[in-house]
Amino acid sequence: MNRPSDASDPSRRLFLGMAAAVPVAMTGALSLGAGSASAATGPSYVMGYFTESTNLGAGTDYGLHLAVSTDGLQWLPLNQNNPVATPTQGALGLRDPFIMRKQDGTFVVLATDLQGTDWNRTSVNIHVWDSADLRTFTGYRLLKLHDMTNTHSWAPEAYWDASRGRYGILYSSVNSSGHNVIMVSYTTDFRTTANPQVFFDPGYDVIDGNLAVGVNGVNYLYYKENQTLVGARSTSLDPGSFTKFSTPVAHGGTEAPILVKSHTSSTWYLWGDTYTPNGVFYAWQTSNLASGTWTPVDQRLYTQPLNSKHGTIAAITGAEYDNLVARYGAPAWNRLKSYNYPARYVRHSGYVGRIDPYPIDPYADSQWKLVPGLADSAGVSFQSVSHPTRYLRHYSYNLRLDVNDGTTAFAQDATFHRTAGLADSTWASFRSHNFPTRYIRHSGYVLRIDPVSTASERADATFQVGY
Repeated sequence: MNRPSDASDPSRRLFLGMAAAVPVAMTGALSLGAGSASAATGPSYVMGYFTESTNLGAGTDYGLHLAVSTDGLQWLPLNQNNPVATPTQGALGLRDPFIMRKQDGTFVVLATDLQGTDWNRTSVNIHVWDSADLRTFTGYRLLKLHDMTNTHSWAPEAYWDASRGRYGILYSSVNSSGHNVIMVSYTTDFRTTANPQVFFDPGYDVIDGNLAVGVNGVNYLYYKENQTLVGARSTSLDPGSFTKFSTPVAHGGTEAPILVKSHTSSTWYLWGDTYTPNGVFYAWQTSNLASGTWTPVDQRLYTQPLNSKHGTIAAITGAEYDNLVARYGAPAWNRLKSYNYPARYVRHSGYVGRIDPYPIDPYADSQWKLVPGLADSAGVSFQSVSHPTRYLRHYSYNLRLDVNDGTTAFAQDATFHRTAGLADSTWASFRSHNFPTRYIRHSGYVLRIDPVSTASERADATFQVGY
């Protein structure tokens, strides 16, 4: 829900304080890259999110975005990372989307009625869509949650309460206590709501409630407390019954928890979204949700959708995965993640090739089209998305972004041969076409082509081709 803080525009975290006063494109190591996606072979996942770039410029869109994954860790953005649905009422934009499969097997999508970062905007409503398959969205409407004044309805999420025979909608609002609490309103049809009440209030600001229902007879509520993600639990879904129990986790200022169960093991994942810097997802894991303790997931294992913010993850079938990819298509571009610095991606800056930490601004400087090699179609050339007349080429062994001048020398300098990763065969390495003993590697975060022999050099020369 948040954004980075600065001197002129305090973050929502500060505002709250004042108010209280698998990989799809990664396993084919010899393929070029974007343009196709492997079919899902079993249960999969869909992520919903909105997008914000670091400067809230290009790459920022307050519509509903979707990505899919076979393992819940590596994500394939759909529709070229453009929105698949956009609000037409209220603030004309959304934050904090949530996707839930209802009891009848169809989906409902909820979202905060807010475009941008006006944390002072008041709203009793949220955005709602119905969808049979997440390929089309119908019945768009605003849904009223409560009658409180001078407050908001942030980060709505829903769950089925079997004991009540109704859905509960969780959201964060400032009630008469003067601080944010997690509220619940009940509904049977997501068209009207009733009986709004406090669901969880530890006595201070909490927002972004995310609920896992019926895990070995226990319900788990994760939420943002200060700058961390914290869990509470209860054997019932009664409002007021949850008790804090977990060890907080964070990576800088962290919010927007997402609990996700692995389809293939006993592992649970907890995702969090940072706002220092803005929009970096981190993941933790545990094999025992009841323990309340989490271990960071190696960043090599997961990659968030580009510019994604405050996501939601829902289980889908393999057929639904395939149908979504068929409907929206795979991205026409790739990003390349460093093996030994997995927080960094290949980008150009001042026409120099390098690896820099995500998020990257302008973000398009880290997007590449992996096209048939200019000197050998069996190889690959890296065409810049932001500067499409320019390609990565080596010059005095350094990689830089130059305009294709049509010469044989340029074509050879800009052609590389993709091989199994030198440090990990499921990743990729790139051998120079005209200096075949040299590979693309980073040195001091700058890209060049060098002979590779040591373990450290092999790691420097290994990249993940993803999105």
